[in-house]
Amino acid sequence: MINTILVEDDLYIQKHFVDRLAADGEFYLVGVFRDAFEAEKHCDATVKLVLMDVQTQHKHSGLAAAERIKKAFPQIKIVVATSLVDPQVLERAKMGAADSLWYKDHGTEELMSVVKRTLAGEKVFPDIAPAIEMEGTMSDAFSPRQLDILRLYIKGFTYQEIADKLGISKNGVRWNLDDMVEKGGFESRESLVATAIENKLMVTTLKDE
Repeated sequence: MINTILVEDDLYIQKHFVDRLAADGEFYLVGVFRDAFEAEKHCDATVKLVLMDVQTQHKHSGLAAAERIKKAFPQIKIVVATSLVDPQVLERAKMGAADSLWYKDHGTEELMSVVKRTLAGEKVFPDIAPAIEMEGTMSDAFSPRQLDILRLYIKGFTYQEIADKLGISKNGVRWNLDDMVEKGGFESRESLVATAIENKLMVTTLKDE
């Protein structure tokens, strides 16, 4: 049996994942948790797999927990299962927080296939985060630089602070935000921000500690 820990804060999805693992017959659930930080306390040398949500209870980051688990127990395979299409989530997972990543709402491959390929030693990651609808356009119409600007804007940085961080002019920050509003057919920057957050394109509230 494969000793497994499941982290999923949505109880409906949690039950679905539990049923899928139970139906397979190869997995023994050591624990099921809504909070990633609680789950990491239960990891030890006997655990072989962690199926990890990203945005967990109390806004605790599953990626931060996964990084700590990997450092303490390198043998544990971690599969991130998330509905967050924020490109930074995929990037951080690829940088070592996980062995594989599967999108709950956008995956074209079955979760259990990804899990078993991961246990066999593969790294299973999408090439890019999925594009989502943003009013009058798709999110991939925005450049990576524009997404970086939007992320900092959502975090409350001033135009000048964003400009200094990204090495561009203050007017460049304004122009890019206005360009995103125009591309998406938004009424205002506030509408752009609200849509980005609602559709999980930008996640800025996760806690690493």
